[in-house]
Amino acid sequence: MPRLPEANALVTGASRGIGRGIAEGLADAGASVAVNHPPGDGERETAADVVDAITGAGGEAIALEG
Repeated sequence: MPRLPEANALVTGASRGIGRGIAEGLADAGASVAVNHPPGDGERETAADVVDAITGAGGEAIALEG
């Protein structure tokens, strides 16, 4: 994947599965990522795990419910 240091990405369904892989891949390439997830406590927690994984690796990410 090309480097994306000035990119912002909104990844829907990013709290698990393919969406999580895409979010982490974009973050690895340098993009700032919005981890979108459906409503619900369990979804909020899994999205927070994705954000923690991205920021723990030096990337930028936030979780957005919707």
